[in-house]
Amino acid sequence: MRCPNCQRKDIGKIGMNQYYCWHCFIEMSLVDGCLSLHQVEEDGSLSSLDDLFEENERRINL
Repeated sequence: MRCPNCQRKDIGKIGMNQYYCWHCFIEMSLVDGCLSLHQVEEDGSLSSLDDLFEENERRINL
């Protein structure tokens, strides 16, 4: 799997169907074959980045 943001493979699993890119610090959740992307804010909250990517960019072929 590659990060849709930076295209690197520095992805770690942080939970069930939850991943983290160690290069660009994006958290990803896999739901029905599509990634939901979030930026981790300084206070620990998550901001959605889904509107920055087309659905086909977020689709994972399993």
